[in-house]
Amino acid sequence: MCQLPRRLRHAETPKYRGLQSCNRNGAPLNGSVHDVAVIDIAGFVTDLKSHAVDHGFHVHDERHFVETYSLRQLWEVDLHPEEACNGPIDLHVSLEIDPRTLLSFEDVVLAMDDPDDDPPEGFTFPLVFTWTFPPLVHPPDLLVLATEVAGLGGVELPLEVSAIDSFHQVTDAPERSLTVVSRVPVSLANVYKGDNDPVCAVLDTCRNVSLNLLERVPFWIGDIH
Repeated sequence: MCQLPRRLRHAETPKYRGLQSCNRNGAPLNGSVHDVAVIDIAGFVTDLKSHAVDHGFHVHDERHFVETYSLRQLWEVDLHPEEACNGPIDLHVSLEIDPRTLLSFEDVVLAMDDPDDDPPEGFTFPLVFTWTFPPLVHPPDLLVLATEVAGLGGVELPLEVSAIDSFHQVTDAPERSLTVVSRVPVSLANVYKGDNDPVCAVLDTCRNVSLNLLERVPFWIGDIH
């Protein structure tokens, strides 16, 4: 006979937040508080995907990698603007988790007298947004493009433009690929408090940048002349 999975709910003690196992009716099981991380990274990534959908993106794929030696983690999410679900623009989002930063933040939180106090700032993880495009037939001037997209991203979303020329054969003309990247620090204090406003502001700007690039790409790849 199959057993119903036990549900988990938050249980708080003076200097610790854990998870408490409950029976099928939601009643706590005695002595069932388990040690867990003070912040839920998987939950943050889930919220990030949900907010991305709310801000006009489609989520197409997600990957999670863990290094067995260092325990460093990498979360990756592939997005598309609603207007370009079949291309020609892709947005790749990645979140890198440094275990040393996470453990240092946990030590500070567990040392607080009240777990509901605001945790200190200064602990961050990098959230990286990468726009990629098909090979370019009419590549733009990189300096001009970098200046224009920097104005779109502003201070919230600092953008960098780079390009690579590749040759399939030594006699072939170069084929240029273009990448636009932004690195945004995610505050662990905000993740702990469940404050998603900074992420929402970044996603709003990401959408504006995506739509602006989407208008330019058809000429770059030779769809229009």
